[in-house]
Amino acid sequence: MTADVLPALTAGARTTAHPADTPCTHHDSVLADRHDGTVVRHGDTVAKAHAPGTDPAELSRRLELAAHPALTGTLLAPLRPKPLDLHGRLVTFWPYGTPVDPETPEAAPWEAAATLLARLHRTPVPDGLPPMRGPAKAARAIARLRTAGPHPAAAPVLRAWAALPAWARAEAPMPPAGTLCHGDLHLGQLVRHPAPRGPWLLIDVDDLGVGVPTWDLARPAAWYACGLLPPDVWTRFLTAYQRAGGPAVPADGDPWPALDAAARALTVQTAALAIAKSVGEDRPLDEVQQAVIDACDRMGAVPPELAPGPTA
Repeated sequence: MTADVLPALTAGARTTAHPADTPCTHHDSVLADRHDGTVVRHGDTVAKAHAPGTDPAELSRRLELAAHPALTGTLLAPLRPKPLDLHGRLVTFWPYGTPVDPETPEAAPWEAAATLLARLHRTPVPDGLPPMRGPAKAARAIARLRTAGPHPAAAPVLRAWAALPAWARAEAPMPPAGTLCHGDLHLGQLVRHPAPRGPWLLIDVDDLGVGVPTWDLARPAAWYACGLLPPDVWTRFLTAYQRAGGPAVPADGDPWPALDAAARALTVQTAALAIAKSVGEDRPLDEVQQAVIDACDRMGAVPPELAPGPTA
């Protein structure tokens, strides 16, 4: 985040929260500051500066969809219908919601996440919505890995990447599923609104679009296959999705023929980002990161068509 954008972003959050001459005791806080977006909070208002180069027409279309009555109770609606331009960065404004508490993993809302995804996936896709950006994000992770510098763990990750279908590498159009997808589902994409005890809602429309719904289940599926998500938690998540009528996997029977390609892609994406950060910060990989890289190594050893069950 450049020095001139952060003050303007904070000022925008204050102005949206209340008139400039209104007495206020709320403090400003930076909720996130990454290369792909910066988020600040003032009172009950959140302002987000989106990644440089974000397409304004596509972002506007995604905001319009998040505000549509058909998605009330599924997606958090923005406070303003259009993004603003602040020093060349597109900015959107949102009501504050209480996020998932990382200190209490046993209370993580897996069933709520699955139910919201199923509801999203069953929503008719409106005209003019751009593609879901999940595969494009995976491709960017590989690009970061390749430019980060040499690392002994890079080879199995790149082999696993090369074995993915072209659509999962963003090198070909996605299969014509025609489903409304979130594009980047993880527990950080849920908040309770109204805070602090309202219902769970999905947030972050940056990757929202038309695509393959298995991508939205792929991260928890990959964690389960890598041994990072307990089997009972995975079962709770998958069962809740199926019971809510989610179309990404069969209502019964083996879900892995549908999930395999996307789960592999999310495993590779996670491993690539872990290595790039390890090189950039000059630190060793931790145990969790190594587990994901080991999964990539196993993926390269067994052809997908010969691997029963979870193969990531």
